Amino acid sequence: MSTSAVEPGTRLAERFRLEDRVSESDGATLWKAIDEILARPVAVLTFAPDFPRVHEVVTAARAASRLTDPRLTQVFDAAQDDDLAYVVSEWVTGESLSDLLAAGPMDPERAAGLVAEAAEALAHAHEADLYHLCLRPAHLVWTTGNTVKVLGVAVDAALAGLTADHPAHEDAEGLGRLLYAGLTGHWPGDEDEGGLPAAPMIDGHFATPRQVTAGLPGYLDTITVRAVLPESRKGHPALTTPAEVAEELSGVPRPMPISISYSSPAPSVTTTSRSEGLDTRHETPPPQTVISNRPQNSGGSMLNRLLMTVVVLLVIAAVGVGAWTIGRSLGSPSAPEAGGGEPSTSKTAAAEIQPVKPAKADGFDPLGDGSEKPDRASAAIDGKPSTFWKTENYNDADLGGLKDGVGLLLDMGKPVQVSDVVATLSGASGADVELKVGDSRELGSLKTVARHKDGSGKITLTPEQPASGQYVLIWFTRLPADDGGFHGTIYDVVVHSPGSA
Repeated sequence: MSTSAVEPGTRLAERFRLEDRVSESDGATLWKAIDEILARPVAVLTFAPDFPRVHEVVTAARAASRLTDPRLTQVFDAAQDDDLAYVVSEWVTGESLSDLLAAGPMDPERAAGLVAEAAEALAHAHEADLYHLCLRPAHLVWTTGNTVKVLGVAVDAALAGLTADHPAHEDAEGLGRLLYAGLTGHWPGDEDEGGLPAAPMIDGHFATPRQVTAGLPGYLDTITVRAVLPESRKGHPALTTPAEVAEELSGVPRPMPISISYSSPAPSVTTTSRSEGLDTRHETPPPQTVISNRPQNSGGSMLNRLLMTVVVLLVIAAVGVGAWTIGRSLGSPSAPEAGGGEPSTSKTAAAEIQPVKPAKADGFDPLGDGSEKPDRASAAIDGKPSTFWKTENYNDADLGGLKDGVGLLLDMGKPVQVSDVVATLSGASGADVELKVGDSRELGSLKTVARHKDGSGKITLTPEQPASGQYVLIWFTRLPADDGGFHGTIYDVVVHSPGSA
């Protein structure tokens, strides 16, 4: 099948049926399609025969498909052969930042919350050496499912042939521009972007957010300046990575559902990413049935009042009988419970299972020099998804043959019973992890109670037998490839316990 023969109704991979041509640009065509197996809409990108960067786009899409952060649109399929190349990704329904700013600047903390989510998602993408490089208001979406989505990671840059000497800094600046737009309704660039007017200039430089919108919180103004306005930093250090932006915004409230007005005409589908679809159409809600409280014909009012009196008396009698029955039950503590007298344990156990915060965390290297990045260990238990602990760099997945393992040791402060441990690792697959528990920091006294092979993202380590102790060890025995070497990374650890040991 030649690319020129691609048209509505074409089926790719015997499951993706092209329906609507959304946009075309420089030899790339974005379609809304249907996944006939899963009966859901998807976005499909196809290419003209002379499109020069097909291989780069397909390669970027395959790399992006391994990302696990739900705030990044998922790539489902990417293929290239002599007849046809295509990329299939998630179809996102919602409102882009451009849409949200149509009526003017957003609530400052809501704008900051959206960008904070985007920064955390991009920090995870950077862990896999994937970058955006072209962040615009159209790429940040508040979905109809009340979640944040960042469109076009890796793929849009490949489509446009964009590269950068310092990609992390480029994405940090892009996040700063998005925050500037959310706070002011203006775009800090030379031209209008997404319908937003260009930011005003003062003395040849872009005005700071507080110079554009009065009353903005000072800390949000400072974060924006540090990310994207070098002329106004006044000694503040620059924010040069998405992780740094996420850290600065970690304390802002996260976005909650907002009501959408349907009084205006429904907008048409707009293209927000060259590689992923965004549907901004709103369904008009069905008309509501209005029940009037005005009195109707009063001819039967006397009968109605009589019937109402009878009903009220019956209700009072029923309440009295119920109260008498409950009183008898409360007054008879020795009475057996229904169902054989044994209290239900499932609800009690479920209510008792709770997270237990470790007293401290430490990088643990008993088979090497004794410590492993101890200064970063607390980042894994601070509850901030943008911060992390990472092992030293090793030459291969087997820790360079130097040792059998290395890990993060949690001191719970006292012995606890461990129901399970949920650890958020990097998105790179290949981590073999063991859970060890004991009452001493000595490796030999820590018992292995659970294992997870080839882990990535969020994993749960559940002991096969009851386990308790003061120390909980997340022990890497094999490391994933990361940033030109091999690292074990932990963004967050949560220990669940039914109670004290």
